[in-house]
Amino acid sequence: MSTQTALLKVMTDAARKAARGLNRDFGELSELQVAKKAPADFVSAADLKAEQTIFEVLQHARPGYGFLGEERGLIEGTDKTHTWIVDPLDGTTNFLHAIPHFAINIALQRDGAIVAAVTYNPVTNELFWAEKGKGCFVNDKRLRVAQRSRLDDSVLGTGIPWLGHGQHAKFLKELHQISQRVAGVRRFGAAALDLAYVAAGRLDGFWERDLKPWDMAAGMLLITEAGGKVTSADGGDDIFEAGSICGANLDLQPLMIERLKAAA
Repeated sequence: MSTQTALLKVMTDAARKAARGLNRDFGELSELQVAKKAPADFVSAADLKAEQTIFEVLQHARPGYGFLGEERGLIEGTDKTHTWIVDPLDGTTNFLHAIPHFAINIALQRDGAIVAAVTYNPVTNELFWAEKGKGCFVNDKRLRVAQRSRLDDSVLGTGIPWLGHGQHAKFLKELHQISQRVAGVRRFGAAALDLAYVAAGRLDGFWERDLKPWDMAAGMLLITEAGGKVTSADGGDDIFEAGSICGANLDLQPLMIERLKAAA
């Protein structure tokens, strides 16, 4: 077991407070979805409400820090060395369809590096968290990435481009290169949780393109603190700039990058 620092307690408190509203809205949506003409508006309201809650908690605890959120964009703080990176509801389409696989994502960036992370699934009450140099945990259990070293033993996660989003042809080439060499490929629809699942050893690896910093920031630290490696999907260190990610253990990650490059 590990005791959270004051910083992680602040992040956890923000995530749990936002989760109360999401859980209420999620239950309402599952019952009223067919009756609603514009459920997307409901989801947007849930997003905004959750982000406002997180913003208020974090601002109160660390008033000088900057804030980069999916809904409100970048708000610069007086402390230029620290920025919160927040996705109040990752897996919105799952949420909209009453699929209980979505997460609140909170990361702290210090001088360009991610130093603390929280990914919380309100439905399962699983809180994934990490602080740089101190390991990765789910609730009070220490996590390590899976130890499989061969692609043909591995189950990988990914994200599939959808209407108006992403490069479909490129994805199909990558899927062709990878799917014929692995035990399985999964698409769950919430990149934040997929990355947390890699840290937990539930998925052996994950890759996806066309992501934003708030999709990836927390998961990057979770995986590295669980003993894994993350790069962009092209193998570079410029993950935010590239808008893509590939994470796995130290053996599988370079093998995944090799296959992704072969698809280029």
